[in-house]
Amino acid sequence: MKKGHEKFYEFKKSNEEMTDLYIYGDITSYKWDESDVGAYDFLKELNDVDTDNLTVHINSYGGSVSEGLAIHNMIKEFKGNVTTVCDSFACSIASVIFMAGKERVMHKGSLLMIHHAWTWASGNAKDLRKQADDLDKITEPSIVIYEKNSNLSRDEIVELMDNETWITAEEALEMGFATSIKEDDDAQQSINEMYLNHQVMLNKDLEKELNEVKEALKLEKAKNEEPLTGWNAFFNTKK
Repeated sequence: MKKGHEKFYEFKKSNEEMTDLYIYGDITSYKWDESDVGAYDFLKELNDVDTDNLTVHINSYGGSVSEGLAIHNMIKEFKGNVTTVCDSFACSIASVIFMAGKERVMHKGSLLMIHHAWTWASGNAKDLRKQADDLDKITEPSIVIYEKNSNLSRDEIVELMDNETWITAEEALEMGFATSIKEDDDAQQSINEMYLNHQVMLNKDLEKELNEVKEALKLEKAKNEEPLTGWNAFFNTKK
C-alpha cells in the first residue's frame, strides 16, 4: 500500500480553549501523491480549528518559500490568539512562520537562522542575472516580516541575512524577534508530546491497514466456502 510523504505539521486539540500545531520537518510543496500535503491541505485543517487559542510549535530547517509565506499569512489571519514557540530550530522560512505569533516564545536551548532565498540556476548570463533579480524580490517579503516583528532597521536585517546568521534565544529577545524565553524543560516536554502524538497516528494507520487485511481475508474465506450447486456439486463430491 503506497504512502505519501510524512506530513510536516500536525494539529492537536488540547482542550476547549487551546489547539496545538506542530510544524516539525521540511516545509514542502511537492505533491507526488494524493496523500502528500502542502499549504492548501494546511488551510483546510486550520479552518477546522474551533478554539480561541492556537500555539504553533516549530522545529524545522525551513523549505519552500512559497509554502512558508502562505502558512505565515494563514496563521496571521487566524481568528483567535496565536503564540509561536521555537522548540529547537526555526531556520530559513520556518523563522518567518515563527514571526506569525503575537507572542513569540524561544526556549532557552533553541535557535533561529535567517538568510536570503536561494535556488539552483542554469542558462546564459542574461538568464542568471534575471534569476538574481528574481531572488531579491522573493526575499523581500521575509525582510518586511522580520522588520515588522523586531526592533532592527532594514539595513541591520539585510546584513544578518547576508551572513546567514544563527540567533540564540537571548539575541532573539534583544532584537525583538522573540517576546519571551522559556526554560529547556518545557522544550523537552513539547518534543515528548510530539513524539507521542506521532506514535498514536502511526498506530491508528497500522490498525486501519490491519482491519482492511482482515476484511479481505474474510471475504476470500467466504468465497471459498460458498456451497456448490448443479454439475459443480456433482463433480466436486468428495468420496
